[in-house]
Amino acid sequence: MEGDAFSGLGNGSQVDNKVLQTFHKSFVQVQNILDQNRLLINEINQNHESKIPDNLSRNVGLIRELNNNIRRVVDLYADLSSSFTKSMEASSEGDSAGTLKSDGKAGQKRLRPG
Repeated sequence: MEGDAFSGLGNGSQVDNKVLQTFHKSFVQVQNILDQNRLLINEINQNHESKIPDNLSRNVGLIRELNNNIRRVVDLYADLSSSFTKSMEASSEGDSAGTLKSDGKAGQKRLRPG
C-alpha cells in the first residue's frame, strides 16, 4: 500500500484493511452529503433571489434538509474519529509500555484500565 495515506500509522504498523475500507466508505458518504448540500445551497440561493413567495416557502424545507445533512456529516466524522482512535489503540497494544520521546528520553505510556 505504498503511497496510501494510512500506510504508516500506528508506530509503523499497517492499519487493518477492514479499517481502511470503513474509512473510505465513511468518507464517500460524507462527500456525497456535501455534494448534495452544494446543490441545496444553490437552490436555496436561487429561490431567495427570485423573491417568489412559493420559492421562499420551499426554502424552509430545503434549509431543514440542509441542517439534517450537516448533522449527518458531524455524526459521520464523530464515528470516524472514534473508529480511528480504536484502531490506533488496537495497533499499539502489542507495543511495550515504554516509549521514546522526541527528545530521545524514555517515557512511560499511560495504561488505561479496562
